[in-house]
Amino acid sequence: MPKKKDDSLSYKRAGVDIDAANALKQGMRKDMETSDSRVLNRIGAFGSLFEASFPGIEHPVLVLKTEEPGTKQKIAVDHKRYSSICLDMIHHLINDIAVMGAVPLAVQDAIICGKLEPDVVAEMVRTMAEACRNFDCTLTGGETSEQPGVIPEGTYILTSSVVGVVEKSMIIDGSRIQKGDQVLAVASNGLHTNGYSLVRKLMAERPSIIDDNVNGESFLDAILTPHLCYLPGIKELFALQELHGLAHITGGGIGENLDRILPADLDARIDLGKIDILPIFKLIHEAGNASDATMLRTFNLGVGLTIVADRKSVPLIESHLSKKGYVSYAIGEIVEGKKAVSFEGNLKW
Repeated sequence: MPKKKDDSLSYKRAGVDIDAANALKQGMRKDMETSDSRVLNRIGAFGSLFEASFPGIEHPVLVLKTEEPGTKQKIAVDHKRYSSICLDMIHHLINDIAVMGAVPLAVQDAIICGKLEPDVVAEMVRTMAEACRNFDCTLTGGETSEQPGVIPEGTYILTSSVVGVVEKSMIIDGSRIQKGDQVLAVASNGLHTNGYSLVRKLMAERPSIIDDNVNGESFLDAILTPHLCYLPGIKELFALQELHGLAHITGGGIGENLDRILPADLDARIDLGKIDILPIFKLIHEAGNASDATMLRTFNLGVGLTIVADRKSVPLIESHLSKKGYVSYAIGEIVEGKKAVSFEGNLKW
C-alpha cells in the first residue's frame, strides 16, 4: 500500500526548523561566555541584563550606535568569508563610538537569513564574540531570524548595536577644535566597509579583476581585508587635552566625515597631495576610470581616521600611534570658514 503523503501544515515544512535553531543556540552559549560580572544573565533570556557599574567614571555618559557592513557582506558571503565580514561589522561599530572618546561595553547582533545554516551562523557568532573580547566588551546576545520566502537561501543580512561609555568631561565631539590645529591622517588597511556598490559594479563589468595582483595579494583578498579597529591606538590619547577631535572616515570620504566634528566657524583644509593612497584604490581608479571626485567621495583612499589636534602635540600623537602599530601623518590644518572641508592640490596616483 503506498505511503500516505504528509501534507499537514508545520513550521518545518514552511522552511523554519525550530529544533535546529534551538540546538544552534545551545552551541552559542560557550562562544558567548564572559568574565564581565556586570553581565547578569546569559543567552536564552528575553533580554540581556547589564549592571550599570562603571569603575573610575564619575559621570558616565552612554554612547549608542547601530551598524551594518553594507553591500560588502554580499561579496563576503558569496565567497564564504563569514568571519571576515563579522570582524568588519564589530570593528566599524567600535570605531564609531571610539571617536567620541568612548569605550565599548556590550554588543547585540542580528543575523537574518533565508535558510539557517548552523555551521555558518555558529562561525559568525563565534567571530563576533571573540572580536568583542579583543576590545574588552561582551557580545551579550542578539537575534537569529530565519525568513524563508522573504530572503533567498544563502543570503545573510547582518547588523549590530553597541553600548559604550565615556566620562562626560572627556567627551570628544570637536567642540575644542581651534584655528591652527593640525589634521592628521591615520592609515586605513583598505576599503574598510564603504564603496562596495561601486566595487561590485566593477566586478560585474570585469569579472577577471578578482585575480588581479594588488601589492602581493589578489584583488578579492584586498577588498575583503577586515576593517581596521583604531581603539587600541587612540584610547590612551582620550585624556590628552591637546587632542581636539576624531573622525572615522566612512561613506562620503574625508569631506563628508571630517566636517561632522567641525565648529560652525571653522573649516578643515586638506592637501590632497599628502594622502598616501593605497594600491587597492589605485587599481580601482584605473580599472574603473573613476574621477578623482568620485574616488574622494566613495572611498577613504587610505585614510581611515582623522585626528584634529594642537600642532605642538602632533609629534607625541604620531609617536604613540607608531608604537601601537598605526601609521599617521599630517594632511591639513584648521582655518576660518563655515564648517566645511576644502581640498587643495591633487591626488598622487
